[in-house]
Amino acid sequence: MKPQAAKQTEGKRPHTAMPARQDTALANRKSAPRAQPAFDDLHARIAARAYALYVQRGYREGGALEDWLDAKRETLAEVL
Repeated sequence: MKPQAAKQTEGKRPHTAMPARQDTALANRKSAPRAQPAFDDLHARIAARAYALYVQRGYREGGALEDWLDAKRETLAEVL
């Protein structure tokens, strides 16, 4: 008896193969810089400033909310 499973898969392409146009679109999507929403950048700036305020306070616990609110106020004042 001959194994039939081996003959059936010889002529078939792998299941993971994608059409060329999808490969091109995927490559373009990976190489093109992604535009980040403005709120992500704003959030990162506020977080960085809040951390700087925490460092200025000498790494003391208990002032995270105040640091965040001060950082938010300062950052929004710069943006607006």
